[in-house]
Amino acid sequence: MRLRSPPGALWAATIAVSALLSLTARAAPPHPQAEGALPGAAPGAPAGGRTGEGAEDGRATSAGSARLDAAGDEAAAEQEPSPAVKPRVELASRPPPLHVEYVQYGVALVAEMSLDPGAACPRSGPLYACILGSGGGLAIRGGYRSPGPWYFGGAYQFTKMDSSNLYRLGIFQQLRAEMRYLPDIGYRAAPYFFAGIGGVAYGNEWGVETGGALIFGGVGVELEVSRRAVLGVSCVYRPVLLAGWRDTANYERATAIAQFVGFELLLEVRTEVGRR
Repeated sequence: MRLRSPPGALWAATIAVSALLSLTARAAPPHPQAEGALPGAAPGAPAGGRTGEGAEDGRATSAGSARLDAAGDEAAAEQEPSPAVKPRVELASRPPPLHVEYVQYGVALVAEMSLDPGAACPRSGPLYACILGSGGGLAIRGGYRSPGPWYFGGAYQFTKMDSSNLYRLGIFQQLRAEMRYLPDIGYRAAPYFFAGIGGVAYGNEWGVETGGALIFGGVGVELEVSRRAVLGVSCVYRPVLLAGWRDTANYERATAIAQFVGFELLLEVRTEVGRR
């Protein structure tokens, strides 16, 4: 004899099975492509069920990633140290002149070499003994040094001359006005040119037995030891006009044009008086 299940029980069992399957489906882990953000998502199954929006979201994400990468590259480039820039080298560069005015003064050891004593020492006769030969002595000078290349000053010089024993102490004195031109060549040692005029006196033991006038011109080299001290050497040609006189041996000396070449070793000091 067969037992038949009532229809109501079959229906209840069906409902229970359906409910159990529904619970199992909800508990299953979500599919990795459910979000629709990964590039490997299957076409036609984006999140939300709308194909157009998923594609737009993917493109936006790719564009954002590209912008972030570009920003990162720029930041890295900014952090990288730039190569050292080599400064341009200017040839023969030197500082500009200071444009300082000085009072310049000093002393010099001098030598006077007689080239020709002229009529003061005739080559024959009783006056053959030359009363005006070569000699050496000292010069004292001072002047104004402009901010440019010019120097203007004066000097007093005395030299003991060889008088062939006609004078006990023949002293040849000079009082001169001088000027120098010192071109700026950018070195501590620099050449200069100088010239001037003056008066002379000559006699025994600082006495004045004759006198006259002179002109001179020469060249020299100046070495700047510091801003306030200079050393120099110079060579000068000096013609001298001497009036006739009677010497201590009672000989009459005629008016003469004597010629000398002078050499100087000088030391001078500068004192600043102003700036321009």
